Amino acid sequence: MKVINKENYNVPVFNWCSDLEENTMGQIENLARLPFLHKRICIMPDSHLGYGMPIGGVIATKGVIIPNAVGVDIGCGMCAVKTFLTEIDTDTLKKIMGEIRKVIPVGFKKHKEKLHSGGLPTYKFDTDSKTCPVVYKEWENARKSLGSLGGGNHFIEIQKGDDGHIWIMIHSGSRNLGLKVANHYNKLAVESNEKWHSSVPKKWELAFLPADSEEGQAYIREMNYCVDFALANRKLMMDKVVYAFSKFLSDFVKEGEMINIAHNYASLENHFGKKIWIHRKGATQAKKGQIGIIPGSQGTASYIVEGLGNPESFESCSHGAGRVMGRKQAERELDLEKEIKILNDQNIIHSIRSRGDLDEATSCYKNIDEVMENQKDLVKIKVELKPMAVIKG
Repeated sequence: MKVINKENYNVPVFNWCSDLEENTMGQIENLARLPFLHKRICIMPDSHLGYGMPIGGVIATKGVIIPNAVGVDIGCGMCAVKTFLTEIDTDTLKKIMGEIRKVIPVGFKKHKEKLHSGGLPTYKFDTDSKTCPVVYKEWENARKSLGSLGGGNHFIEIQKGDDGHIWIMIHSGSRNLGLKVANHYNKLAVESNEKWHSSVPKKWELAFLPADSEEGQAYIREMNYCVDFALANRKLMMDKVVYAFSKFLSDFVKEGEMINIAHNYASLENHFGKKIWIHRKGATQAKKGQIGIIPGSQGTASYIVEGLGNPESFESCSHGAGRVMGRKQAERELDLEKEIKILNDQNIIHSIRSRGDLDEATSCYKNIDEVMENQKDLVKIKVELKPMAVIKG
């Protein structure tokens, strides 16, 4: 970890990332000049350019909430389940993956029928257009989206652990609901900041809401709903994946509870003797003893980890490997045959078929070994997981 401090910074930057790009550093410098930050900015080893704030960033604010410091896929996260299986043959695995594709919509697809509302997280304001306006408006659409994977870097992966067991891992978020909430409140924040003549320039894309304002409280309610919705989404998909396994393996049993960790949210926490709003954007909580998940790419290892509770990072760690190139750049520059060979040589049932799939190729991502090495003081590895079969959104 390296501390970066400059004369025009209001707080120092604690940086665990060894390869920050210039445009990402520009966003970090904007953050460091915000007037309401507490103690420091924390940049995780997987950090890269985001919207307003880098992905792989953690900040603490006093009395304000920044929608773009949470991100658009609110509550996005990882879940994993260990199974009693120690081996699975390729033919059976292909059948299971085919069944998963039948029961879980991917990309922009969603279920044709609305899910019974009993499967959704419920609050007393679910049907109240005043206290939770976006959730109220999007409620019916959300009922079709629950139990769907989404696109981009979201995935369902079957893995073999160095503990000898087969694992199931899912990465997904709050689908369109989180996007709608994020955009609605960022727009309100921009309008409010212009009205107040805020000292935070609009071009920084870091508009904020006072946490105790009517708009700030509404955002917190709706953000928390999206976090719960994203968890419900992952739970339902995990149930469907387990069903797919049991359809072809009569003695299939999962072992223990599902591990879950979110990486796009804000929460009121106590750090350095003060209650502040911790924003984790593409970063996960890593309290002492807390079990978490850090995925690689579809061609590299993922990890079940245990948090070390490092106060210097606001008890946080990376949420994955982090990108080294944009999606369009990957489609233009990467060699399709080479990327397929990387996966085929490892006998991975993968999702690279055409140039349009190269945005999620292995070479799009940082070296996961370096990422893990750079955060040895944040987490310790419990289980290393190697990919066997992958479905990408």
